[in-house]
Amino acid sequence: MKRRSTERRLLDYAWQFKRGILFGIVCLVIATALELAGPLIAKTVIDDHILGIEGTWHEVNTNDDKNTVEYNNHFYKREDRLLDTEESLSVHSILQIGTDYYFLPEEAPLTGKRTVEDGVITIDSPERELTYNADKISLSDIYQFFKPEQQPILMLLGLYMVLLLIAGVFQFYQTFILQKASNQIVKKMRNDIFAHTQRIPINYYVDQPAGKIVARVTNDTEAIRDLYERVLSIIVTSVIYMAGIFVVLFILDAKLAAWCLLLIPLIIVWMRFYKYFGTKYNKVIRSTISEINGNINEAIQGMPIIQAFRREKKTKEEFNELNEKHFTFQRKLVKLSALTSYNLVGVFRNLAFVAFIWYFGSFSLEPSSIISIGMLYAFVDCLTRLFEPVNDIINQLPLLEQARVAGGRVFELMDLDGEDVENKPVNRYRGSIKFDNVSFAYNKDEYVLKNISLEVAAGKTAAFVGHTGSGKSSIMNLLFRFYDHQKGTITIDGMDTKEWSRQQVRSHMGIVLQDPFLFSGTIVSNVTMNDPAITRERAIEALKTVGADRFIEKLPKKYDEKVTEGGTTYSLGERQLISFARALAFDPAILILDEATANIDTETETIIQQALEVLKKGRTTLVIAHRLSTIQQADTIFVLDRGKIIEQGNHDRLIGEKGTYYQMYQMQQGATQQHAV
Repeated sequence: MKRRSTERRLLDYAWQFKRGILFGIVCLVIATALELAGPLIAKTVIDDHILGIEGTWHEVNTNDDKNTVEYNNHFYKREDRLLDTEESLSVHSILQIGTDYYFLPEEAPLTGKRTVEDGVITIDSPERELTYNADKISLSDIYQFFKPEQQPILMLLGLYMVLLLIAGVFQFYQTFILQKASNQIVKKMRNDIFAHTQRIPINYYVDQPAGKIVARVTNDTEAIRDLYERVLSIIVTSVIYMAGIFVVLFILDAKLAAWCLLLIPLIIVWMRFYKYFGTKYNKVIRSTISEINGNINEAIQGMPIIQAFRREKKTKEEFNELNEKHFTFQRKLVKLSALTSYNLVGVFRNLAFVAFIWYFGSFSLEPSSIISIGMLYAFVDCLTRLFEPVNDIINQLPLLEQARVAGGRVFELMDLDGEDVENKPVNRYRGSIKFDNVSFAYNKDEYVLKNISLEVAAGKTAAFVGHTGSGKSSIMNLLFRFYDHQKGTITIDGMDTKEWSRQQVRSHMGIVLQDPFLFSGTIVSNVTMNDPAITRERAIEALKTVGADRFIEKLPKKYDEKVTEGGTTYSLGERQLISFARALAFDPAILILDEATANIDTETETIIQQALEVLKKGRTTLVIAHRLSTIQQADTIFVLDRGKIIEQGNHDRLIGEKGTYYQMYQMQQGATQQHAV
């Protein structure tokens, strides 16, 4: 089955919150439309009002409204404001030459080159040269012609201010809504990937440093959050803003607007160019960040060993090597980004303005043409505005590629085969265990367990012994379903464990490992594991049962004493007792002790042995033992060697057979006696 592209899957996540995103885009379109009314209003103010007095004027009978101007004891109205019911007594023109205005006693063309000399205006029109007698209008008189324009200018400016205020409201809502949707998207993505990490088989984590996985859940999703929160909102805003500007440009001049459309393929080509190189660099950068996190995590956990064996310099060199690799590719990405940001947009902007000057400059050489100041201002304003979103889009390319690569890494983890978490309750089983010709390999065809067959009756205690690598822990891993066997069957009370989910198999099991792990919180929370079914009283009772109260009662906050990550402020024996109480509190039908007493001092071991006698009642107990002295009371002892069971029976029987178990026992007894001497 072909997997979907990273871009499509990122879009699918966004589509789950389409309502908020679409509403934000609607607000954005409205805000953009209101803001882009500016150039059109400015053109109207300049051409129709500030420079609008230049043109054709008609003499009228009376001064009957605010649009009528009195000049030399006569009344005049602009041609565009003359009412159909009004009679025109005569037609006149007002022309501007330089900074001065002239009144002509007749209608004159508004196009062509103008000159004035001794009160005579010459207009060089396409057909012929025209001359007109004209009166220069004084400053006091010209004010009368501008007076009717004051109110429309103020009204238009007021309208623009109102539009900007309304646009600001919509701009706020589009920003708020889009960023809210962005955070919801990333929140869901993080929940999904974290949930998936719990469905991935345990063997994946054996091969992967914890730092690399953490980087994908945190660093990579943070890069994706930038995509939804900043990059996409800016790009969508810029695209809509550019579309609005092109609409205005086509309203002003369709031909020049069409030339400006060439910017779009240029941007697309450059984005593809950036994507090609940016993807290569970002893949190395994101991968190196994961390696750095893994290196730091390993160094922190192994700091006592590093310092004890004086490996600080070597550890630093390894970190510097990774850091240098990250720096090198980050520098390449910065160089690529520098080329695609200010420099690129600056070149495009300058080319556009050269084209603009050439277009209007050559057009103005034609005698029949006239270009209004308002038109020029509107075009310059639009071109200036056009390159703002272009610059914004180009500047987002680094974050866009970073997010795309990070998304690929996240989806790569989510594409790993996982299993659904099935917590449907199953009745507490009695704990009868049977392995029937079970074979298991961590790696293909490299079997560590070979045709294992064994039975443990409910409520009995079975111990597993053998040299390192004999397969003891592998049996427990299969029973607990950390791994699944390739051959044979494993049953509990006659039910094949593969018929249940992993969670159902473990629902009535407890385990205590050789190296206990405590979580951040308190002693009580480490026993209850925040399970509402385990009460505080039950947790404290479990701690007392295993004898942990002997050291807990001496602590300042007793059972509410703080526990840091890993529980490193407690001794190994104390951590093991808390871990033991954790297993007891959940009252398992099957209890697994994976060399739980291997690293415990003799006094603590005695305490645990006493607690074990209580724990064994009513439950099946499986013990992986290093110290043979701790399993002498076991009902059955299985001796393993290279993945096979070579001996089984109780302590007395195996001693009597004088086989492998007898030799191991004698060696340990001899070592103990020698140590005592």
